[in-house]
Amino acid sequence: MTLHRSYKVVAIGGGHGLGRVLAALKSFGENATGIVTTTDNGGSTGRIRNCQGGIAWGDTRNCINQLITEPSISSMMFEYRFKGSGELNGHNLGNLMLTALDNLSVRPLDAINLIRNMLKVDVRIVPMSEHPSDLTALSKEGLRVTGETNVDEMEGDLIRLDLEPEVPATKEATLAISEADAIILGPGSFLTSLMPPLLLPEIANAIATNHNAKLIFIENLSPEFGPAGRMSLKQKLEWCERSFRARKIDVVIGETAHPELDTLWNCVTRELASPNRAWRHDRTKLQEVIEEQLRQ
Repeated sequence: MTLHRSYKVVAIGGGHGLGRVLAALKSFGENATGIVTTTDNGGSTGRIRNCQGGIAWGDTRNCINQLITEPSISSMMFEYRFKGSGELNGHNLGNLMLTALDNLSVRPLDAINLIRNMLKVDVRIVPMSEHPSDLTALSKEGLRVTGETNVDEMEGDLIRLDLEPEVPATKEATLAISEADAIILGPGSFLTSLMPPLLLPEIANAIATNHNAKLIFIENLSPEFGPAGRMSLKQKLEWCERSFRARKIDVVIGETAHPELDTLWNCVTRELASPNRAWRHDRTKLQEVIEEQLRQ
């Protein structure tokens, strides 16, 4: 289709939500780029980071998994999760493969590309940074915590997020944003999946200065818990726009109408849920609404 050959689309976020969007953009091939959060410190990813260091690979692996179109021994290996009572229990082989390549001094982006080629994944996947960093949060009460899992568990409302240490964004990520015809934020965990890439000045500046791209925010289908669950949609949109300064979000897409926001943002209401899982976005429905926005 001409649309898929003519337009470049960038989606920004974390594992499950970004994976759904990238699956919806699969027809765009290399004209679609996912910029993936690398600050996760939970589950298999967190355990690997604790003993091996490096960036978080879990969200990247999740995105690749959702883009695999041809089941094979290679894809089964990449998705395999160990079971049992030993130290390997719960570890995902894909995480370990990417960590091993990192330990062999293969550049993280090159490691991702090697896996993409092996699994025949055309959509480009770029880590937000190739340097390890953790998410930190400051609450209204002055409590500061480090690590995504701790941020999600905070009882107080947040006033600030940061990355510790400060790290540079990948040049490929900023270039993709600067060349994009559409930039998609969400869906996904707002504070721990969507916000971390926006905390990188290079990424925020690339969004702010690409005035030709349509900037799209996609809402979650189910409510979040923790601090993000206590934030209104208006607050989330304001947090995003504060990251890239004067740049406004052009379109907000979700299943719920927001008449109270209509004077501030263009809110588009569409049915987006998967027929068998109401909390998950349907790939085809996402594809249709994204392509509709590109045609406009």
